Amino acid sequence: DHLKPHILFLEEKGYNLTTVTNGRDALDYLKADYYQLLLLDQFMTGMDGMDTLRLVKEMKPSLPVIMITKNEEEWLMDEAISEKIEQFLIKPVNPTQIFMACKQVLEKSKIQEEKATSNYLKEFQKIEFRLQEKLTVDEWYKIYMHLVKWQLEFDNHKDIILGNILEEQIQTCNREFTHFVEANYLQWMKNIDCPTMSQDVLQQFVAPILKRKEKVCFIVVDCLRYDHLMKILPELSQYFDVQLDYHVSLLPTATPVSRNALFSGLLNNVLLEKYPQQKNAVLNHDPGLNQFEGDFLQDQLKRLGLDNVKMHYQKIWKVEDGNQFQKKINDLLHIDLLSVVVNFVDILAHKRSESEVLKEMVPDESGYRSAVKSWFENSWLNSLLNKLSKSGFHVVLTSDHGSIKVNQGVVVGADRETSTGVRYKYGRNLNCNEKNAFVIKNPLDFKLPSFGSQTT
Repeated sequence: DHLKPHILFLEEKGYNLTTVTNGRDALDYLKADYYQLLLLDQFMTGMDGMDTLRLVKEMKPSLPVIMITKNEEEWLMDEAISEKIEQFLIKPVNPTQIFMACKQVLEKSKIQEEKATSNYLKEFQKIEFRLQEKLTVDEWYKIYMHLVKWQLEFDNHKDIILGNILEEQIQTCNREFTHFVEANYLQWMKNIDCPTMSQDVLQQFVAPILKRKEKVCFIVVDCLRYDHLMKILPELSQYFDVQLDYHVSLLPTATPVSRNALFSGLLNNVLLEKYPQQKNAVLNHDPGLNQFEGDFLQDQLKRLGLDNVKMHYQKIWKVEDGNQFQKKINDLLHIDLLSVVVNFVDILAHKRSESEVLKEMVPDESGYRSAVKSWFENSWLNSLLNKLSKSGFHVVLTSDHGSIKVNQGVVVGADRETSTGVRYKYGRNLNCNEKNAFVIKNPLDFKLPSFGSQTT
């Protein structure tokens, strides 16, 4: 009876309520009918609120509960939180407080979805207008950050109809960014208005830490994208104060060029002249074009005046390799520079188009992000980062390149001597519609090797 003002207020707001005076009756009603929310007093005749809460959670684990009490003891709050209540209110409470608590629990997703829809429509227009401007690399990066923010937002609201519009806008931005790269890449290779690129990463982000005589772990997660990183950021932030930056991948965005540049600090034509064994591997279409990364890294450290740095390089292909590396990490904590290459995300990108199971589990980019998040949360890498954070290590974590899910391939006319990879091709007199590909006919201008005349 003394809760009548609360009951009337909630009914005025459109809620249907069932009221009971004790926990036993509440359990009987829950067995007989469907309820969306339980308001529970701690002090009741018979069973108290905590005992009732435990039985309710056994019967209806997903039923949200708001507990109300006049007891401000911390142990009671801890108990209630451990039983996964939604909110804990301390008496006296007025009808508006109760209404606001109910609204937050029952309508939070709907309100957030409506707000996300409204905000994205405003940002959609801003981005469309920005695409008409002459953008810098920094500005492109900021646009991509905003697009990824909306991807992650829409991941949480699967039924948002604007998801398709967002994907179309991302495709539009990709096309415009492609034109931007084609227009500027040659200038970058001449070091004119050049952003931070693959070959600069170690010198810019890792070397300064080593020069301060501090330990650093340099981690390259092959094919990790910015949206993947943002998905795992909450986990990373438990261990580190995270600072975000970016670099631009060299072309072609693949292991022989972009990833080898990370470790060597060299552009590809210089790299192949300096390392004949790498050049032979390329000419022979060797599948292992990243087998000398440890040597590249050691040589780059010497050029940077860091030849006294103790270094350990490790490549992780399989989960067994990662588990073994994690087990021996205590023996490596005295090392100045740990360098780790992780291939899982790249393997997942390739295998999801081949495996029927993965096609079900990773049907789209949202599923891809979720798969990467699930892997990271349960991986040896997560445990390794936890250990490194407690051992005084800085961590520089980056990627060599990203990925785009291709739905329609492009035909390239070529002879039998042409490279077989699908990401890019090189050979003599390759033919392709230039609307569909970035065609480079003078490789040396782009700091790429020329394997004889007419290399394309």
